[in-house]
Amino acid sequence: MPYNEITAQRIRELLLRKEVNFSEKNMFGGVCFMVDGKMCFGLRTDKKTQEDRLMCRVGEAVYENCLEENYCIPMEFTGRSMNGFVYVLQDGFKSQPDLEHWIQLCLDYNPLAKKSKK
Repeated sequence: MPYNEITAQRIRELLLRKEVNFSEKNMFGGVCFMVDGKMCFGLRTDKKTQEDRLMCRVGEAVYENCLEENYCIPMEFTGRSMNGFVYVLQDGFKSQPDLEHWIQLCLDYNPLAKKSKK
């Protein structure tokens, strides 16, 4: 599973500081961080560009606003756009405040997200 371990560790430390109970699962060709048994956000390396991407589950209510932010694009997986999910390109989460911004958006949406069926 290709993803940047240094960035993953930054995320782990952020979640621990926020006292968020989380687990990790290999999904979407990278690592996903699960909160309350739901995919909250993830990290993967793009195969074509070799650039890190943060996969953010932000929900449909803020989806369009997120796309207006720098370094944010729609999340497509297997050729289909996923509603309520965006990719943040690595320049969009290099700084700690930017990383915290995106992670907090995902954490804010998490209580509203539905668990996937098993």
